[in-house]
Amino acid sequence: MSRPLSRSRFTAEPIIQAPRYLSLSESGALACLADDLAATLVQCVLCPRRCAVDRVVGPSGRCRTGAIARVESAFAHFGEEPCLVGNGGSGTVFFSGCGLGCIFCQNSLISRGIHGREVSTKDLADMMLALQDEGCENVNLVSPTHVSPHWVTALDMAARRGLRIPLVHNSGGYEDTALLKMMNGTVDIYLPDLKTMDSERAGRWFDAPDYPDVATTAIIEMNRQVGSLVTDDRGIAVGGLVVRHLVMPGSTRDSLDVMNFLASIGPGTAVSILSQYRPLANADVHQEIARRPTPDEVHVVESEARRLGLRIV
Repeated sequence: MSRPLSRSRFTAEPIIQAPRYLSLSESGALACLADDLAATLVQCVLCPRRCAVDRVVGPSGRCRTGAIARVESAFAHFGEEPCLVGNGGSGTVFFSGCGLGCIFCQNSLISRGIHGREVSTKDLADMMLALQDEGCENVNLVSPTHVSPHWVTALDMAARRGLRIPLVHNSGGYEDTALLKMMNGTVDIYLPDLKTMDSERAGRWFDAPDYPDVATTAIIEMNRQVGSLVTDDRGIAVGGLVVRHLVMPGSTRDSLDVMNFLASIGPGTAVSILSQYRPLANADVHQEIARRPTPDEVHVVESEARRLGLRIV
């Protein structure tokens, strides 16, 4: 079992929390989970799209990915939230492909599966360990859902070889709750987006009108698994939930609904309010999002988050 948070009564001893995946690896449960996940690829239902395609025969489905994960890059990222970056950076692994497909995706060539190279599970485990050796604060898996069998196998390999830094699951929030429940214990820090609470917008922007229901249900499950954000004495995340929200132009009411939902999860829920939206990819086909949000729009959202007692990171 993971060690509980501890702090000496008499010294400035730092918070200690062993990564959650270690106990699963030691028990053999992580390897069994990887096998169970791999078996689903012949009729893939890993994400809420439930394409039911045979990915073993080759890249297909909404994610445009086969049975082997493709990685676009892996590096120490200093542009993430401060609680993830610290001194060593967040050890970010960008997977190619995505099951959501936002029309304004800032990494559209990656999310469409155009960039990246296939990597074996051993290669991916090597990447995780190399990021730790480089001094990264965590391993940050970006868009990992559709390649869950691959990264779970690699995580088990890396844990057995000495991986000891937190694992971050960084996604668009469009997650199958059944899959999340299967993976309970593998993730230390969940970092989902909550893009919109409006099903009509979700239909236009991602062809996923069920996004609000799916994402909010998933976030509740993530919170059940890891709880509120926990940081060490340096202010670096060691566990918990952080929800990202990108403020969209003309969508202040929607953003306020997002903040109210997060407040309903529990006091002090951590939120990262992002203001860097700009029209990219195919965003210009919708006039409503063909501009950047104004400073006033962002300020209104931040003010409401503070009023509701959310923890802005």
